[in-house]
Amino acid sequence: MGLLSDPYRRRALSRLLLRLNTPLCVLCLAGGLGWFLGLAFQPLALRAYMSENAMGSTMVEERFALGERALAHARDFAAHKRKARGMPVAWLEKAMWNVGLEVYKQSFSRTLPFPDELRERYMVKGTNVYGILRAPRAASTESLVLSVPCSEGQQNNQAVGLMLALASYFRGQIYWAKDIIFLVNEHDLIGMEAWLEAYHNVNVTEVQSSGLLGRAGAIQAAVCLELSSDVITSFDVAVEGLNGQLPNLDLVNLFYAFCQKNSLLCTVQGKLQRSDWDSLPAYLHSLQTLLLMVLKQGSGRPQGDHGLFLRYHIEAITVRGINSFRQYKYDMSVVGKTLEGMFRKLNNLLERLHQSYFLYLLPSLSHFVSIGLYMPAFGFFILLLVLKALDLWMKLSRCDVDPPDQSCDGGPVAPEEPRLSLLTLVPPLVICHATGLALYFVPILGQHMATHHFPVSESEAVVLSVIAIYVAGLALPHNTHRVLTGAASDRGWMMLKLLSLLYLAMQLGCMALINFSLGFLLAVTMAPVAAVIQPTGSKALQAVLLVLVTPAATLLFCIFLYHELLEYPVTVLEGWQRFLQAIAEALLDHHLYGSVVFPFVAFFVYPCWLLLWNVLFWK
Repeated sequence: MGLLSDPYRRRALSRLLLRLNTPLCVLCLAGGLGWFLGLAFQPLALRAYMSENAMGSTMVEERFALGERALAHARDFAAHKRKARGMPVAWLEKAMWNVGLEVYKQSFSRTLPFPDELRERYMVKGTNVYGILRAPRAASTESLVLSVPCSEGQQNNQAVGLMLALASYFRGQIYWAKDIIFLVNEHDLIGMEAWLEAYHNVNVTEVQSSGLLGRAGAIQAAVCLELSSDVITSFDVAVEGLNGQLPNLDLVNLFYAFCQKNSLLCTVQGKLQRSDWDSLPAYLHSLQTLLLMVLKQGSGRPQGDHGLFLRYHIEAITVRGINSFRQYKYDMSVVGKTLEGMFRKLNNLLERLHQSYFLYLLPSLSHFVSIGLYMPAFGFFILLLVLKALDLWMKLSRCDVDPPDQSCDGGPVAPEEPRLSLLTLVPPLVICHATGLALYFVPILGQHMATHHFPVSESEAVVLSVIAIYVAGLALPHNTHRVLTGAASDRGWMMLKLLSLLYLAMQLGCMALINFSLGFLLAVTMAPVAAVIQPTGSKALQAVLLVLVTPAATLLFCIFLYHELLEYPVTVLEGWQRFLQAIAEALLDHHLYGSVVFPFVAFFVYPCWLLLWNVLFWK
């Protein structure tokens, strides 16, 4: 306290901070990048372990010998699906009834805000079919869900057949203490959202449905199954949910444990696990897996039907059977045994999964990075913004001047630069956020007007309107300076930059608590450039840097990086098409499922970037 109360010592401290500000910022940048790169080194990550005692190892041996019946069900389902040219609702009801389940169906419809570019549809109509196996040893207070999406074409027919075979096997067992729901949902995420809203008697996304006539207990956990072939060579687990939510780590560990027990080849992000962790190729492999998870989580899109369960505090994962590794082949009996073992473990739960982690990153299935390990990497970038803001604040408060009569507490300042009011910053704040509001509302509301005046479809009009409004923001500095008072003073741009840095740090910090990957991707790109932007020096170079870190450019870069990590590179034209598709999907995800990525960028990140753009072109 004595150091801060003594004006001479405070002046010396401020001079020291001003002198070391640039080296400290460089250290923060290097520390943030170095810390994140170190997360993929396995000795620095925690080894996966099961926290829930109820799902620990037991002496029970899993049994499932209905593999041929599963294939027979799959062939029948495929035949009736081709005949009905869609989901064979009547056949599914009959098949579930023959197994011994309580069978119900739910019809739903959803009007899209604009036509889906891939399927060109305004209205989505479908039917969900589900059967309930009542627990013989307990009241219907808790339940588990096995979900299978009815995909278009011949995909996922094997998953429906395996689900019916599992239902037949489960029906003959007496140890179930929880109801089990077998669900076949149409139109993937839209059908799943309709079923979840009707099951919990809420209407979040304005989907129209007939309601549910039959319910089981409160859902404790869910497994979504997707199979691509009759023969499975590996299992891949998807964990990323809506808005970056993740399931309890114990559920992922349960999947990994049973894959090991049944000698199944399992992957995460499509990557096999390496045993030579101390080699450079193994480290690069773990880093690729980690980056793929960061990119998927940062998109905010659910990577499977399980992603919508997480909104209702239901732990869920999507398990995908893949036929890609020719030297490994597993039949339906092994796959069914693995799922049966997982459900028996979940059946033993005495309470919801809560002991393990909900915030983590996975460089592999055997190791994980907890929030306490990855958050410092993000904290370094926030510290960079805070240090630069502190530098500007000390310059504005005139604590670094030499005359002894100057006060560090806001005393007299130089007469040629009068003190400016914070009201001076209101016009750029209002104009930049008004542009963000236009970016959010105008594309959807003006799509019909655009189609009348231009030869484009509704989806193209929406995407092109987003791009047009986004690019039009580059002209804002020429408009905001007309309504500014005292714009010629250096204090003006310093105050605006100080506000922009604190604003950026606050919004990225809030987002990192919800979706760490999105906050980190924006911080690693925007924070260094935001710290160096000023209206002096080479404006052309600074303008290029600022354009390269805009959220749209970050999205385009992430698309190319994602395909490089998947070892499936795309051309510039393909990357641009995927960029346009990603914009349309972000809008659809927001209006259909409640994704917050697009409104967060439109309401906060883009206006903050425009404030920095105004700082650069300050007159």
